Amino acid sequence: MSHSFLRFLLVGLINTFIGLSVMYVLLHAAHLSYWLSTFGGNAAGACVSYVLNKSFTFRSAQPIQHTIYRFVAVISLCYFLAYFVGIRSAFWIMERVVDLPLTYVEDVAILFGTAFYTILNYLGQRQFVFSN
Repeated sequence: MSHSFLRFLLVGLINTFIGLSVMYVLLHAAHLSYWLSTFGGNAAGACVSYVLNKSFTFRSAQPIQHTIYRFVAVISLCYFLAYFVGIRSAFWIMERVVDLPLTYVEDVAILFGTAFYTILNYLGQRQFVFSN
């Protein structure tokens, strides 16, 4: 396992905690939709992610104007793909495999989407955003 991936996971713990906290507050306390809640939480986590991944994970010396647009493109693509797969997977699993009420499907989808997002995001940032 590469050192950048270990640093990425450490940064990921921080921004995932922030992002998931915002998602669940928006979903349950603010009663926003799945998409608005995941978008808001993802945006909060992405801000932390950009700063820490640029300086700590990938130690990129590239100027912000060279990386920010690619970063936004990568996180946007990862977001829509991961959370779409997350909601579809959660519905499929909960209807066929797990005996839980469908009222929990969005909570499960957020967890699935977050895991998939982490993998896609690492690959995109390493290869496209912060490659030196």
